[in-house]
Amino acid sequence: MKRKCIMALLIIICVLLQASVCPMIAIGEIKPNLLIILTVSFGLMRGKKEGMLTGFFCGLLTDIFFESTIGLNALIYLWVGYFSGYFYRIFYDDDIKTPLLLISVGDLVFGVVQYVVRFLLRGRVNFPFYLGRIILPEVVYTLLLTFLCYQIFYRINRSMALTDE
Repeated sequence: MKRKCIMALLIIICVLLQASVCPMIAIGEIKPNLLIILTVSFGLMRGKKEGMLTGFFCGLLTDIFFESTIGLNALIYLWVGYFSGYFYRIFYDDDIKTPLLLISVGDLVFGVVQYVVRFLLRGRVNFPFYLGRIILPEVVYTLLLTFLCYQIFYRINRSMALTDE
């Protein structure tokens, strides 16, 4: 029960930071995706189910507070969390390469799906522009923030694992 409360609090804090702090540190309207970092981190550290639940609730809160369509972000984050949970078995504590790779792929998938649903289906087919100006810069910016946030999430996960025993 304590672990669920900590996860709920962590998700709420990350959504609030995504809404308040990330726009202030945006560079050219490009802001890092803190919720992808959270979703992939806990999918990687705790498995498919935990990644799926974390992703679903991150996406649902994002949809409720910031989007007009409820469910799209919840579905995307759920998929990202589920697939990052596949790498749970090869997770090593001291290796940062796997989280960096998974977070970059997760953010890239998130951006491409957002493009397909929001622009391509409306007839805006300038994908190279969107990829070069929005998706890839966001991936790079998210990776830079990953170096800080992943260590924090890792320590929180380790303290939760100690309380589970």
